Amino acid sequence: MKKPLVLLSAFLLINFANVAEIAAAEDPLALSAINPKVGPVGGQPAEGSKQSVKDLDYQVKYQRAFESVIWATPALDIYNFIKANNAVGAQSNDIVAFSKPGTQVLEALTANNQVPYTTGYSDLSAEPAVLVVPAASDVASFFGQVVGTWQTTVADVGPPGLDKGKGGKYLLLPPGYKKPVPKGYYVIHTGSNIVYFAFRALPGPKSDLAKAAQYVRDGVKLYPLSQAANPPKQKFIDPSPQQLRFPTLPAYNLSTFETLHKIINSEPVLPRDKVMMDMLASIGIEKGKPFNPDAKSKQAMEAAVVDAYQYMLQTNAQPQAKYKVWEGKNYYTIIWPDSNSEFNFDYPGRLGYTERALTYFQVTFFPKKWDSARPINAYITPKFDKAGNPLLAGKTYKVTIPKSVPARNFWAVNMYDDATGAFIYNPLVRAGLSSFDRKTMKLNSDDSVTIYIGPKAPDGLESNWIPTEGKKPFVLIRIYGAEEAYYNRSFVLDDFELVE
Repeated sequence: MKKPLVLLSAFLLINFANVAEIAAAEDPLALSAINPKVGPVGGQPAEGSKQSVKDLDYQVKYQRAFESVIWATPALDIYNFIKANNAVGAQSNDIVAFSKPGTQVLEALTANNQVPYTTGYSDLSAEPAVLVVPAASDVASFFGQVVGTWQTTVADVGPPGLDKGKGGKYLLLPPGYKKPVPKGYYVIHTGSNIVYFAFRALPGPKSDLAKAAQYVRDGVKLYPLSQAANPPKQKFIDPSPQQLRFPTLPAYNLSTFETLHKIINSEPVLPRDKVMMDMLASIGIEKGKPFNPDAKSKQAMEAAVVDAYQYMLQTNAQPQAKYKVWEGKNYYTIIWPDSNSEFNFDYPGRLGYTERALTYFQVTFFPKKWDSARPINAYITPKFDKAGNPLLAGKTYKVTIPKSVPARNFWAVNMYDDATGAFIYNPLVRAGLSSFDRKTMKLNSDDSVTIYIGPKAPDGLESNWIPTEGKKPFVLIRIYGAEEAYYNRSFVLDDFELVE
């Protein structure tokens, strides 16, 4: 019985000797003789090292505030949309239905100005809500999403969505809902107490925008489940006639953290975010506690939120090669799904919150699933001109759109301020030009159309011009209802050219 113990002891001695050799090789001091004057090995930085910043407490607050903005970007977007709804007089379960396409007062990230938006939100903390979507028809059809607080799409609607264009009732359930679920609904487990939707009503082939707006008012409803047997009269708010400002843009100041505090106190904490809860607590954002940061925390947060904005703006200005649309051209898609072709960025081993922030920094409301090879709609941006230079403020550029564009619905060239991602205020109140405007633009001899962007219209071509008002332009080209020629890349757009 003693031999096995002897063998085990020998085995352990040999292996400990090997470990010692490795340790000695990595750190010659590890096996040196004990010297009371030197003390223990390690346990502190190298001799001569100094603290890199004067105030470590401030540095920690700054770093954690910076990361919290990056982490919270998609949720901050949603709460800013809710603030915009409130600004025009809409509350939970009211519907904001624009009767006309958006103009510069629609202050939203990369919005379009071709078709009207329909938006609304519901606070499910008290009870579920029912969202009624009309069936697609010759008059109009919906394209859009219902999203949770973290802007993760919980339901697509319309022909590409859950109802497949047949319309119906979507039952929106809050987290942890355990009561019996009635029949006759598309049941949606939202995962959050706040849900928001943004739809575009696309007019049918023989319809128009006025009929599409009426399609919304006749068919869309949002009400608490308890009123399903006798739904209330729907409250609609139309900002279009009075050109009401619809202010959804992030503020990038201390109010960002006030909004973040509200989010944390309105929603359940997801397991993936528990580390962030500790980081937020260090800057005074905790569930169930008031937000009352001291002067140093405020200073750190105000600096961090500006730097987070600059980080996202500058990073997105350098597009990745994998997002290039055509070889030899300077166009890139601005739709950046995760590796699962979704927009959650929630992987088995990590939460890609930096990727998520860079995506939601310039675009909002993505479909649940995205087919990069054959997207329903294409969204592309010229990051550089034909010479390979970034588009600059104060310069004029031109691009020629061929007569035939593989767009089943429409194509559009929209212009935004690169600094904000929103439409540029200008005297023409013109945010873009599209296939709907061909009848008023001057066409080329081959029926193509050349569009100009810049501070001043070329002589005799104001109808083909989108004003930049001295802003650095961010251009977005939409192809709604993309067709085969786009998918197989037989359709190619020439680059934007600087007009001397």
